[in-house]
Amino acid sequence: MIRILSSYNKIYSSLKKNNSQTNRPHRLINNLSTIEMERCLVSSTHTPLRFSQIPRSISLFNCPKLTLPSSSFAIPHLRRGFRDGFCKTLSFNSMLTRTLCTKAVLSEIPNQKKYSKVAAESTGPISSNQLLGVVETAAKTGAEVVMDAVNKPQNIVYKGLTDLVTDTDKMGEVAILEVVTKNFKDHLILGEEGGLIGDSSSDYLWCIDPLDGTTNFAHCYPSFAVSVGVLYKGKPAAGAVVEFVGGPMCWNTRTFSAAAGGGAFCNGQKIQVSHTDKVEQSLLVTGFGYEHDDAWSTNIELFKEFTDVSRGVRRLGAAAVDMCHVALGIVEAYWEYRLKPWDMAAGVLMVEEAGGVVSCMDDGKYSVFDRSVLVSNGVLHDKLLERIGPPTDKLKNKGIDFSLWFKPENYHTDC
Repeated sequence: MIRILSSYNKIYSSLKKNNSQTNRPHRLINNLSTIEMERCLVSSTHTPLRFSQIPRSISLFNCPKLTLPSSSFAIPHLRRGFRDGFCKTLSFNSMLTRTLCTKAVLSEIPNQKKYSKVAAESTGPISSNQLLGVVETAAKTGAEVVMDAVNKPQNIVYKGLTDLVTDTDKMGEVAILEVVTKNFKDHLILGEEGGLIGDSSSDYLWCIDPLDGTTNFAHCYPSFAVSVGVLYKGKPAAGAVVEFVGGPMCWNTRTFSAAAGGGAFCNGQKIQVSHTDKVEQSLLVTGFGYEHDDAWSTNIELFKEFTDVSRGVRRLGAAAVDMCHVALGIVEAYWEYRLKPWDMAAGVLMVEEAGGVVSCMDDGKYSVFDRSVLVSNGVLHDKLLERIGPPTDKLKNKGIDFSLWFKPENYHTDC
């Protein structure tokens, strides 16, 4: 700042001494440009954070409401403004007018690759409002089952050495199925616990995870969630995730929702991804499956690598929650191998509708039936793929299976 004030004094003295001269404006312009650059160096860029409203507990209800809550679409678009920096016009004897801006400029971001959209281009004969209304009702209905069981002793069954399932998982899925089948009898449904039911000729496929993060739930450790997404011809059309936040004695929920082309919301307030454009300034999230195979080992190495070059890498244990956190703008990216359609159907739509980007971990075009996913705020996507892509390609070259999975036979898709 002392240097800036000194520069101003020099210019002012020069103007006072040479008030009658008019042949030196170019020198004044150069001096003023120097001041502008110096001001930009000492000023900082602060991106205002956008918070969702205070989480509210989901309310009990006797029967599911089938109409979309008006609050989801009544919230006007929140315009992002500049809260820091200022502009001032300085005039010197009417000889020269120059606008100085102290708003610091973000580092240049290279041209980004254009990534394919994952959201459905159409929701078919059923409106997005109707789909989203049922999706939200189904997710909240399942969440009521979870809320009633949290903090209580659980009857735990093992699907694998460490892969848990509880009675709450099963009861939650039954409750969700009731809502979906009551409204759409001919739709196809893929549930984590119940498998595939319904008409495989349907263009609509519901992907249901009644309790994402079962291990966390069994230990009363946040985070865990209920995730419900619906695909139209293989692409996400609408989704809702009810996240459980807090902990023992203070459990609460917040509801994330999105429809193709309609934006992403948390408790009815529109959300967006962060604008962080440097890996070293980012907070990242990943996850690890139950099988300790080559993909697991590769991700352990990626975890170490990104821990060294970023502000940190978190492992929360619930994929749907992780992706919603990217959409909310509190973390910059999330990646994982071996996820299932019910893990991703709602979350990937949330990220894209919040302004983020979705791809496979090898930079391939993404489908919810893929075995890897990378979601980010968009501006970091290319930089992350520089480190994530090559190890993933090595896995494929070793013969590790990355073909589509859990795609129902005869189910028609546009992806």
